[in-house]
Amino acid sequence: MGCRVVLTEHGVPVFPVTELGINMIFFRHVILAVVITTLLAPAQATEPAERQFEALALLPAASLHAKPGEKIEVDIDLAASSGFSVDVVGERVEVRYRMAFNQIAEGWNWRPLADPAVDDYYQYKFLPLQSVAVERGEYAFEDKIGVTQQMKVSWRYDYFLAFENLYDFYPRLGDDEAGFSADLPASVATHLGLRARAHLIEPVISESTTFWKATHGKPVDFTLKKRYLMGALDGVDFVDTRNGEVLCRIQPGQARCSTR
Repeated sequence: MGCRVVLTEHGVPVFPVTELGINMIFFRHVILAVVITTLLAPAQATEPAERQFEALALLPAASLHAKPGEKIEVDIDLAASSGFSVDVVGERVEVRYRMAFNQIAEGWNWRPLADPAVDDYYQYKFLPLQSVAVERGEYAFEDKIGVTQQMKVSWRYDYFLAFENLYDFYPRLGDDEAGFSADLPASVATHLGLRARAHLIEPVISESTTFWKATHGKPVDFTLKKRYLMGALDGVDFVDTRNGEVLCRIQPGQARCSTR
């Protein structure tokens, strides 16, 4: 009987109850606590996506145009991933990162004339990298007649790696389980990270902004900025978050790796 840790869309773990009863449930919750703590601490050795994006954004146009082809490494935010799971079976662990729903749904990524039998409606896929929340004060405003409220101003920056060459790694499949996976020793189950290796492509960076105005019922001006590092995926590494050691490496032409 294995133990499975599944992270939902919001990073919330789900554990199915098994016939092993309360002892297995307790064990799973212990594993859960350690895994979640680890996921919130990024793997070592890469610059945060926020810094990488901002450094590129500050470049003059001529320098930015020279960046395509430059290699980057970014740590994937597993707590923000809906398709990440860890299955512990005896002395081994099966790690899976599903890609089925990692589609960028912004207008610039639509291909309405795509033939669904052979191509995807959304051209670019994404890997979530980092989310940064910034509180920007508050102001007095009357949204409901006769009622003045303090409206907060909140911004959030979400960072992603955008790439279109997912099928360099595995065939295009109508399978929700399709993605990257690894067979690893169970001893690394509670300190796993995932790192993407890529090289930049035009236009190097992209950004979109969505704004929600504060209302009486929800007194927050909320601005969401989605920021993309535009690249071609070169590989995915499963890493030990304690020291950044690469446990196993996925290269183009494969979707799975293992190590003893």
